[in-house]
Amino acid sequence: MSNIGTKAQSPPAPAARRRPLLGGDGTGAVLKRAAVTGGLVAVAIAVALIKSGSGLVVWQSVVTGLLMGGLYGLIAMGLTLIFGVLDIVNFAHGALLAIAMFIAFGVVQGTGVHPYLTLLVAVPALFLLGAAVHRGLLSGTGGASLENQLLITLGLSLLLENGLLMFFGAEPKTVALPGDFQFSLFGAVVSGARLYAFLGAILIGAVLFWLLRRTRFGTAIRAVAANGQGAELVGVNVRRVHTLTFAIGTACAGAAAVLAAPLVTVTPTLGEQFNITAFVVVVLGGMGNVAGALVGGLLIGLVEQLTTIYMDGQSSLLGVFAVFVIVLFLRPQGLFGRRS
Repeated sequence: MSNIGTKAQSPPAPAARRRPLLGGDGTGAVLKRAAVTGGLVAVAIAVALIKSGSGLVVWQSVVTGLLMGGLYGLIAMGLTLIFGVLDIVNFAHGALLAIAMFIAFGVVQGTGVHPYLTLLVAVPALFLLGAAVHRGLLSGTGGASLENQLLITLGLSLLLENGLLMFFGAEPKTVALPGDFQFSLFGAVVSGARLYAFLGAILIGAVLFWLLRRTRFGTAIRAVAANGQGAELVGVNVRRVHTLTFAIGTACAGAAAVLAAPLVTVTPTLGEQFNITAFVVVVLGGMGNVAGALVGGLLIGLVEQLTTIYMDGQSSLLGVFAVFVIVLFLRPQGLFGRRS
């Protein structure tokens, strides 16, 4: 009786998911954290200088760390873009990267072209492969839940790695860079392959930033990342945006693979190590934050190299995981992520 003639209270609408792909909190807060991070990096370099007693050794580690960090940032940008828009933690990202490396190896062996020209093959191939994986495995009801997404991507990773092992064998492969050179940068030795990889990663990262910031499609991606239902209501084809975003993220892994191929020994399981590092970079920069991924990559590259000075003879991943745990404890949303 008491409800007759009264307006029923509707349940509160769920808060819109807001995940900034290009930045986190306000400029002041970001600059403050960047200043604190820069101060910590300066302290870490000073401690490494005291530990090693050689400025040249530390300078070499800083240069090498930054060059490798750009590559880590590019790998992580694809991973964090996928998570930021689709909420998918893609465990197959490393295996897809390994696929691209073997594509580069196969094309160079088969045609003799310059390794970097294989970008024209590997990137489109990974783009199509990413689109097929999303549309065929993840966009249906089977990939609706987080648990299923994790299992699907983990299973896909195992399938791809074992497929590479079956077709190419376990013997390590190398991709030689013709005309590779070295030069001295204030005493630090810089190889041409590392420099090209760093510059290529920065260039591709800038293109991705421009795509997200300056194009209509980038606006649609950011709208879907912020509020998928709202974007759909204003006419955005969310399913298509999801598929293309997954494909772009996978293509980033393909580009990073080609740039990294001359620097590493190519094996079917190589992607695992890059995948682990990329996940740490994503957490450090802020889950779903593309710009933070690049900064996080540079930081992790530095940490990896400085760890070899702090802990002589230990794995460089030890320092990476130490930073990973500290960041999770002090700031779980990452350095440039927004507190939910």
